[in-house]
Amino acid sequence: MLAFATVPALAASKLFESAQLTPSGEYTFGIEGPAADRDGNLFVVNFGKPGTIGKLAPEATVSEKFTELPEGSVGNAIRIDAAGIMYVADYKRHNIFAIAPGTTEPGLVFHADDMSQPNDITLARDGTIYASDPNWKARSGRIWRIAKSADGSLQGTAMTPPRAMGTANGIDLSPDGRTLYVGESNSGEIWSYAIEGDTLTRPKLIKTLEPNTIDGLRTDTSGRLFVARILKGTIAVLAPDGRAVREIALKAKEPTNLAFGGSDGKTVFVTQRQGGFIESFRTDVEGREHCLQMRRC
Repeated sequence: MLAFATVPALAASKLFESAQLTPSGEYTFGIEGPAADRDGNLFVVNFGKPGTIGKLAPEATVSEKFTELPEGSVGNAIRIDAAGIMYVADYKRHNIFAIAPGTTEPGLVFHADDMSQPNDITLARDGTIYASDPNWKARSGRIWRIAKSADGSLQGTAMTPPRAMGTANGIDLSPDGRTLYVGESNSGEIWSYAIEGDTLTRPKLIKTLEPNTIDGLRTDTSGRLFVARILKGTIAVLAPDGRAVREIALKAKEPTNLAFGGSDGKTVFVTQRQGGFIESFRTDVEGREHCLQMRRC
């Protein structure tokens, strides 16, 4: 039986003040991959059991099952493009699935046997997918660039790195799409890279936090980074150069990832592994992902 908590219909109105949004226990230990669509629906992986995707409607405080991935597949990240296509990273079977708007059926659009995961994904303005690909055992990682070929299919390649990466985890782009930010969980380091085709260049270490305390990350339209501090129970807000802006206290200690949504893109939804619930807070700047969805960026 779920342990229901008393939760508000909306995030607390005060900026950067987080509140529990859904009941404890709705999602499994693998709660991850939040993403909001243009209509304000929030989608989160592993609702009730591994391999599912849950849906939280606008103003709702209880999730419902949206869909289930093929047998053996387990989602770890979701992103939704401006056309409403949902992309799901399946870390178990090394796949990327796409779900067309108005449907719930996952279709396989990319697979790579030599991928370790994928873990987190982000979308560029032109639809290119960037995926983090950690090898936890080897404490190493890669970034994949997955883009449409001439025939319309998605083709991927591991990007040429300028340095040996640690366990690449949280990933997002700068508002202009020219810089890729990557969090390495094992080292606690956050790096920025310039993107030049299939090559990452000009590596820069912008922040070092405690090892094994960073997970997902997102950027807003001002260029700030929002980093899930797993085991710390906070969201760190950083300037593009890594300077600490603020630390947002959360209701539980194990945030795995976050997403911007709501009607104005200024509500941040956080997935909490400790308790298996979603919490949220208001921020002062629209998220990059929401801006792209609304075709304003």
